Amino acid sequence: MNSFVHTTLVVQLRAEGTGRCSVFAHLRYDAADPFAVTAVFGHDGRVLACWRLDREMLSDGLLRPVGAGDVRLRPAATGAWHELRMEFLGDIRQDGSRHHAVVFAWAPTVAAFLRETHRVVPPGRERVPVDELVAEILAAG
Repeated sequence: MNSFVHTTLVVQLRAEGTGRCSVFAHLRYDAADPFAVTAVFGHDGRVLACWRLDREMLSDGLLRPVGAGDVRLRPAATGAWHELRMEFLGDIRQDGSRHHAVVFAWAPTVAAFLRETHRVVPPGRERVPVDELVAEILAAG
């Protein structure tokens, strides 16, 4: 069985002082890191941002508002259009403010991606190789 899931979708980015613009989002799941989804946002061949998201939080964000730190997710609907609203707070600027961006993804596509990750590692069956990690740390020390 394949231990990776990947999808590319077009999302809408709304940054400070701008309307929405289309960018690519590459979502990747690796069974070796079963709790995380990597999201890489890009435009014109350039990486704009890369975030590691909690898989369960991403799933919950399709249903209700979640997150209180640098990443906040919630469902958003405009008529028949169902989106996942992802808000990201980035590095602190020299003036003390923070970079801020909001991304809107088509919720059914994100849900389909998550269903595929659940086929690879079902929720509740995630395994972190703690014993192997400790052995590796002790061997290196």
